[in-house]
Amino acid sequence: MHHIGESRTSREAVDNEEEILLKNENSGTDDEPKINYRGWKVMPFIIGNEIFEKLGAIGTLSNLLVYLTTVFNLENITATNIINIFNGSTNFATIIGAFCSDTYFGRYKTLGFCTVASFLGLLVIQLTAAIEKLHPPHCEENTTCKGPTEGQMTFLKTGLGLLLIGAAGIRPCNLAFGADQFNPNTDSGKKGINSFFNWYFFTFTIAQMISLTIIVYIQSNVSWAVGLGIPAALMLLSSVIFFLGSNMYVKVKPSGSPLTSIVQVIVVAAKKRKLKLSEYLYPSLFNYLPPKSVNSKLPYTYQFRFLDKAAIMTPQDQLNPNGSAADPWSLCSMQQVEEVKCLLRVLPIWVSSILYFVVIVQQHTVVVFQALISDRRIGSSNFMIPAASYYVFLMITVAIWLPLYDRKVMPLLQKLTRRESGITLLQRMGTGIFFSIISMLVSAKVERHRRNLALTEPLGIETRKGVISSMSGMWLIPQLALAGLAEAFMSVAQVEFYYKQFPENMRSMAGSLYYCGHAGSSYLSTLLISTVHQITARSATGNWLPEDLNKGRLDNFYCIIAAIEVVNLGYFLICSQWYRYKGTDSSSTELEKLTQQSERTANGV
Repeated sequence: MHHIGESRTSREAVDNEEEILLKNENSGTDDEPKINYRGWKVMPFIIGNEIFEKLGAIGTLSNLLVYLTTVFNLENITATNIINIFNGSTNFATIIGAFCSDTYFGRYKTLGFCTVASFLGLLVIQLTAAIEKLHPPHCEENTTCKGPTEGQMTFLKTGLGLLLIGAAGIRPCNLAFGADQFNPNTDSGKKGINSFFNWYFFTFTIAQMISLTIIVYIQSNVSWAVGLGIPAALMLLSSVIFFLGSNMYVKVKPSGSPLTSIVQVIVVAAKKRKLKLSEYLYPSLFNYLPPKSVNSKLPYTYQFRFLDKAAIMTPQDQLNPNGSAADPWSLCSMQQVEEVKCLLRVLPIWVSSILYFVVIVQQHTVVVFQALISDRRIGSSNFMIPAASYYVFLMITVAIWLPLYDRKVMPLLQKLTRRESGITLLQRMGTGIFFSIISMLVSAKVERHRRNLALTEPLGIETRKGVISSMSGMWLIPQLALAGLAEAFMSVAQVEFYYKQFPENMRSMAGSLYYCGHAGSSYLSTLLISTVHQITARSATGNWLPEDLNKGRLDNFYCIIAAIEVVNLGYFLICSQWYRYKGTDSSSTELEKLTQQSERTANGV
């Protein structure tokens, strides 16, 4: 990980270096116009857009669970499942946004359109709070609560649908669009890209902290209409800032769908499945890279050898004058094959991330219900921390740990391992999974303590969600801090891992894969909650996840997730041992050995 931030002088030097190198490298021709990489000079627009976009979206979504249960009068399980399904859908939609961006519109147009869609979505949700007819009447104590009408839910779902469209384009494209502004052919540009990764997560963390404190407090204690209006206004400001920098951005044109190349490799390999690789010398396999390809040349890897058959040249295969295959549906290059291998190698790691994010989902949803029936007062004052704001302790941990890791832990690891990165990306991800296990075990212990105090020493205050426990809400901080450490290791490493291990023309899709992991975990959490709720409701010991958590066994549910994460860690370690990083020296060694083996076979040795 690189240092967060640079001095103004160093950034100006970086920009000047890029401009000098660009004059030499991109003198500009009639066919290829000069690309003016402005690097850090356009970051105020991009990072400014990023901060206000996150403040707007997170400011609404972070407290949406409380909004659904207190304003729309939905039950805990119903509201939690709606949130999980919505989060899953928005994250899965990123794969569609990435496809449209890479294939048709480019990242600039996709971001512009989706930013406006997000603003409209937040505005619609704000209207559900501001206009009385768009939400159910307030639920009085000791009365039957009236739920939302079909029309009210339809209007709310319209806002959520617009937010889904916005997230589909913003999430996979904003990180790659920021990286597009740096020249990847210079050392300063490469350092700028790596530094931008850290700035991205740093601004994301700060935005979450502000949203989970100031904005959530206004929503919960002042007015939902005002509290939801602020994120909508911030999203409008985000849109304005983004378009102000339009004339300065590097706008990478869409290069066509990378999915087409993936499908071609699979189809051709299937067509040639009966051919024997041992009968062909590996150097004679079709090895072609288009001269203007944005993808770097990939060395051969031994894994997934069945795909190599797609590059076997038969007498029927013809080439164009420029050396490319005349029919790409009957012959693929080894470069195409290796690009598909990159994708296939990443997928097992991605599956592990789905199981990991289940822990983070609980700390973002179920913990809110724990906080609602805990003593949220600070000291002897009457000020209470909003239930949804406790998640900020996870973000504070991330914000503290990232620079600490960069400045103190990284140099120590570099001395111990003698590696520039200290530990590998996969090692960082594995450490994150380990901390997620500890977080769940601590969560179970704290919940058992909270429930016991609620049954034996309650505060005497009863709510619709149950009697408030005398346990201080501050007891929730350790599990959130541990989850924050898990995020600092896992999520940052995961985004960097996808970005660096995917082919260059698939980086929007790489960004979407991270969010698809979140999506899978949201759906998996919904399945776990619903299954446990239904099974335990019929058991003799009683429902583990009732409306009143004091009558349930949420601690047992946390233990189940901890057990799942233990299995997940074992699975991840196996996948990590098997994984081969893109472009490593071991790939060349594999090819050299295989070439020698092929030559011996051809010579009858």
